[in-house]
Amino acid sequence: MKDIYRYLGRPDQLWGAEESRLVGGRGDGMRLLTVNNGAGMLLTISEDRAADISRLSYKGVNLGYFGPSGYVAPAYYSGESGIGFTKCFTAGFLTTCGLTAVGSSCEDEGEKTHVHGTLMHIPAERVNVVAGDDAIKVTAEIRDAALFGVKYLMVREYDIPVMGGGFTITDRITNIGSKTQPLMTLYHFNMGYPLLSPSAKVAIPSNKVTPRTPRAAEGTGRELVMEEPQRGFTEQCYYHDVIRDEKGIASAGIFNPDCGVGVKLSWDAVPLDYFTEWKMMGEQEYVLGLEPGNCHPDGRDVMRRQGRLRFLDPGETAVHRIRVAMLESEDQLPGR
Repeated sequence: MKDIYRYLGRPDQLWGAEESRLVGGRGDGMRLLTVNNGAGMLLTISEDRAADISRLSYKGVNLGYFGPSGYVAPAYYSGESGIGFTKCFTAGFLTTCGLTAVGSSCEDEGEKTHVHGTLMHIPAERVNVVAGDDAIKVTAEIRDAALFGVKYLMVREYDIPVMGGGFTITDRITNIGSKTQPLMTLYHFNMGYPLLSPSAKVAIPSNKVTPRTPRAAEGTGRELVMEEPQRGFTEQCYYHDVIRDEKGIASAGIFNPDCGVGVKLSWDAVPLDYFTEWKMMGEQEYVLGLEPGNCHPDGRDVMRRQGRLRFLDPGETAVHRIRVAMLESEDQLPGR
């Protein structure tokens, strides 16, 4: 690798990271960190949206879904009664939901929760980039804290190999407060066109698949079949009891032979023991959500009633690690 420097003015010629700010519209002033790994993978980290991934492409092929709202700065979000989730949901390749609420809004023990929580509306602090010979490492802190309320600190790390097709996300979530608090997290990975099309092959190795709603039940047996965009399509969600290997790792993936590119997600299914598939085949709302998490998205009150709600004690840390790999053949899908 070192010999390559003889040909370069500086490493950024092939790999590295560049920070920029948006100008105009509701995204005005938002910080974006664009990482080029030198192997055809380009990802944009939205620093002001919990250091999530707004865009991801591989060898020129777009992989994620970019929502109708586009970039929306956190200051515009005002909860369910104002500019709420649907008008602020950029989606992108990854939106992280949590940290104390996921899914449906509800009232739980006197607290009103909002759709998919508020983490995604919190700007990251202390964003740091180290670009070495072998990897580009990005770290960021996201502080989900309130007076008289929850006090969580999430330290996110991206480990992006130079000249490799993929990356690892590691989140360390610590309760820095003095009270035990609920912990709900869901990693909302959103696949979009042209990766997502009727030609796409989807693999989610599962022991059992449960439709979330009667509408989802109408698609039983076709959960992994992607149709053409349809006007008036109503979303279908499925809960997968994913298969784990001997190390507790579960996987899901998608590959499209038309563009010769795919994505595989692998995660530790001990802390992240739930998996939701969000199948949305609508016109302009054409997206497949592959979503590992530590809960299902029916609301915190439901998780509590079912005795499934997780908690973090003061000083306790939860570690979530997800590997995102780029695929170049259908044979690389999990279960093949």
